[in-house]
Amino acid sequence: VSSVAFAPDGTTLASGSNDQTIRLWDTTTGRQLHKLTGHTDWVSSVAFAPDGTTLASGSNDQTIRLWDTTTGRQLHKLTGHTNWVSSVAFAPDGTTLASGSNDQTIRLWDTTTGRQLHKLTGHTNWVRSVAFAPDGTTLASGSNDQTIRLWDTTTGRQLHKLTGHTDWV
Repeated sequence: VSSVAFAPDGTTLASGSNDQTIRLWDTTTGRQLHKLTGHTDWVSSVAFAPDGTTLASGSNDQTIRLWDTTTGRQLHKLTGHTNWVSSVAFAPDGTTLASGSNDQTIRLWDTTTGRQLHKLTGHTNWVRSVAFAPDGTTLASGSNDQTIRLWDTTTGRQLHKLTGHTDWV
């Protein structure tokens, strides 16, 4: 199991695994609610939308998938990365998803249509982690290039390059 995430209401837990599946669990009973299949390689990251109705999963199969958490049905398959997807995160309003990849890019996606909004470039090694600021206007990314970068989510422009770490972020 490579990633776990609680739904916003705390009643459901998602787990992503090297067995290529995502499982949704009832946190009160421990019962499995859904087994989500479709990825063809390890699932490295899972994240719930703020309203809990959608789950995003990133995989070593170079895709991100969006799932309906009530039915377990796949909503969108997001393609464009050329290497493993290591991190996914929803914007606070749920309309945008960020994905970080070993292809050294971050991509921003429209969660309703599945369309890519921006491709953020600048890192010189794998992108390991992405996180939105509480207001959704800034995205942070951490990389094996030992930097953190801050991005404007509207324009896709890099705002700052934070240095100081002497190993992978």
